Amino acid sequence: MRSRYSAFAVGDAGYLLRTWHPATRPPALDLDPAVRWSGLEVLATTAGGLLAAEGTVEFVARFRHGGADGEQHEVSRFAREDGAWRYVDGR
Repeated sequence: MRSRYSAFAVGDAGYLLRTWHPATRPPALDLDPAVRWSGLEVLATTAGGLLAAEGTVEFVARFRHGGADGEQHEVSRFAREDGAWRYVDGR
């Protein structure tokens, strides 16, 4: 989760796509360069241990866009694929 947040912060769409589960990955990702990410707070996790196949991360990511502060509060679902965690979806 932290690495994906960092990828959003630096605008690395390639990394985001590579870490997205193929079942839900979009064909392309167009990041808004005007969004300035300013912080990540992980609120909770479920599963995701060494031998787990799935897990969730609840987080709040803060940003600034168009002179206004905002935040994204999400529970992200991840699945392990070939030994690596992949983002599946979020709510």
